[in-house]
Amino acid sequence: MTTDTLLDYALIHEAQYCLKKRIRRTELIHSHHFSEVAGVPVWFKCENLQRTGAFKIRGALNFMTSQPREALSNGVITASAGNHAQGVAFSADLLGVKVTVYMPESTPPQKVFATRDYGAEVVLVGRNFDEAYAAAVEAGRESGALFVHPFDDYLVMAGQGTIGLEILEEMPDVANVLVPIGGGGLIAGVATAIKETHPHVRIIGVEAKAAPSMHYSLQKGRILEVPLSVSLADGIAVKKAGSKTFPIVRALVDEVVLVEEEDISLAIVSLLERTKLLVEGAGAVPLAALLAGAVKNLGGKTVCLLSGGNIDVKTISVVVERGLVAAGRYLKLKIELDDVPGALARLATEIAKVRANISIINHDRRAKSLPIGKTEVLIELETRGYEHIGEVCTYLQSVGYAVEIMK
Repeated sequence: MTTDTLLDYALIHEAQYCLKKRIRRTELIHSHHFSEVAGVPVWFKCENLQRTGAFKIRGALNFMTSQPREALSNGVITASAGNHAQGVAFSADLLGVKVTVYMPESTPPQKVFATRDYGAEVVLVGRNFDEAYAAAVEAGRESGALFVHPFDDYLVMAGQGTIGLEILEEMPDVANVLVPIGGGGLIAGVATAIKETHPHVRIIGVEAKAAPSMHYSLQKGRILEVPLSVSLADGIAVKKAGSKTFPIVRALVDEVVLVEEEDISLAIVSLLERTKLLVEGAGAVPLAALLAGAVKNLGGKTVCLLSGGNIDVKTISVVVERGLVAAGRYLKLKIELDDVPGALARLATEIAKVRANISIINHDRRAKSLPIGKTEVLIELETRGYEHIGEVCTYLQSVGYAVEIMK
């Protein structure tokens, strides 16, 4: 079997047979809470619980096990922002093949360490995936190592498509499937698997607004390269859709929507709190779209594909704070006080009356912008949502404070 094989339903079934007992058949978990919030029955396909922590192992392992042994004799090489790297490294270790992975310099350390733990040589190069990809392709030409593409290969897509088969086997009456989009390999495989026998199922792609290459390419009817912004969804931040994935997405995917960074943060925090699932930014974008109302006219059983859970510990702290802000659970205020004894204590007492909890307080008496006899307080509060924020601000204003909400 070669990489020139076109993607079709039979190829995905072959991949399912190849991967059987080598990967985890991930759970499809129903959420009562998010069903109530979204107004439709919601399930999560938990690829964050997959071996190596993401769906990428499916495509990488299917590609590598489909190659003749001589094709692997010089080892394999790839480029990845993290999850594909671990999938390739795991597969190479399983098959006893040398592997080199090129990763962007900004890759979270947790993903780098995990890739090395599977026995890969890791080369950090470039500011983003595309620069790491170019370096890996050139190194592969020089070394003769077989390049394992992260998404633009039919065998890789077929491996990812096995997720679609699993969803249908467990839930044949599914109505909607929300899938993250980076280069398009995951959604191309899932859409092919589902649409073959269930053409009525609505396949919805979700991209970060910071990396909207597929969205704009579909709008223009051709593959476009778009500039990238920094995103929590680093796993799907690619400049350009795949030449093989694009026509499949254009033919089979019903729509592609975009989500903001705040929506992604909120989705990550909500999954932690409500389902006890740790999901990375790229994996959380389907729920982000659902919570933000980005998908209109949903009806029937809806599956959000949580594509991965490999999130850096430092990133979690930042995400939690941003998620709390997005949910109205965190409030930062600037308040001017009279510089007299007891003024700060009175402010704290008034805040306690509206049941807000002081997290951090900074009392500045020396700011040049302050008039004589005044002092400035920056105060961070734990709140219970936007209604409570409104209550806090209204009350403080009613008792004489000039309140400025800080971003």
